[in-house]
This record gives sequence, C-alpha cells and structure tokens, in this order.
Amino acid sequence: MNPTQPISVAQQKSELRKHLRQIRRSLTPAQQQAASQRLLNTLLTLPAYQNSQHVAVYIAADGEIDTRHFVEDAWRKGKNIYLPVVDPQGSKTLTFLPWQEDTVMINNKYGIPEPDSSLYQTRLASGLDLVLLPLTGFDEAGKRMGMGGGYYDRTFAFVSGKEKKAPQPQLIGLAHECQKAGNIPSESWDIPLTGVATDQRFYASLTTDSN
Repeated sequence: MNPTQPISVAQQKSELRKHLRQIRRSLTPAQQQAASQRLLNTLLTLPAYQNSQHVAVYIAADGEIDTRHFVEDAWRKGKNIYLPVVDPQGSKTLTFLPWQEDTVMINNKYGIPEPDSSLYQTRLASGLDLVLLPLTGFDEAGKRMGMGGGYYDRTFAFVSGKEKKAPQPQLIGLAHECQKAGNIPSESWDIPLTGVATDQRFYASLTTDSN
C-alpha cells in the first residue's frame, strides 16, 4: 500500500479494535470482578434501567466487561432478561431468548453460550426496553465500535434515521473505562446509542436523546 494513501475508516477501526481488545484481555480476573461490580453501580443510577422490564444483556467473552452482577440484580427485581442468539440461517442478525438461572444453554458457533432456541420463545428486538451491548471501544461522544460483525447494527437498524417508530429500546454500550478512545471512526450504518456505561461513569451520546 502506498504510505501516502489515506487510511480507510475500516482500516482505522481494524487497527484500533485490535489494540483495545489487547487492553481489555490484559485485565486480571480480580480486576474484571471489581469492574463488574462498579459497572452495576453505574447502571443502577440510570432511569433507562430503573424503568425497564425487558432487558437484553450478553455473556462476556474475550475480556468484555462482565454483566453478571447486573443480571443478578435484575433477576432479584423481577425483570425479564434476554440473551442474543445468532441467527442459524446466516442472516447475521440476532434474536433474543429469555435467560434465567435454569435456562438450557448451548454454545453458538463462536463458542459463546446462548439459550437453546428450540425450547424458548423469541422476543422481538422492538419489544425490548433496554439493550446492553458489548463494545470493543467508545469515545466521549457515545460513538461505539463492536467486534466488526455488524450483528447489532443489522438487528437494530430500525432505531436510526427517519424510520424511527415508538416504542424503541434504549441501547447502552458496556465497556471498561480503559476501552475509551479519543475518537471512534463512524460509518453510516453504525447504530446510535443512548450512551455508554463503564466501571467509572456513564457517557450520554451526543446524537441521541438519553432520557
């Protein structure tokens, strides 16, 4: 490649993604445990969580900030918790199935546990109140960077642009504070977030209504 040729957005994101994944994977189990508890403290302050009944989360992998303390709090409060399930038909979208302590789980193609789709009823993405999604990186404006597969962008494309229809789930990215970058390159298909919650604070998005 010509060294004077501008770096594309995709290349910028790929290089930054690799760097930030290395940072979060370097955290010790003790640091991960402490971060998970502090993340709950951040989320407890948010009206988006306080007022929600149907909440989607994820099971942490690859150094992602763990949602376990949050999930246990939500179960105690009688909230309905859901996990994303990768569409087996190859559409690169997500469906959402209920998650409880006794839910029968199977590993998806990435080795991540998810509810057995043959046993539980799907909840539409538009029927969720709050979606907590994993991030590889974020910036103070609330822009996000995922793993690059585009699953969440495709699934929640209906929340962006002129096609907005009520009701809509609030989308909050979760990350370690150390995953913050100066500026996340954005592309037209990136879904807007309500904000980003970390183990230190909440960053309201500058492009969406964070109420």
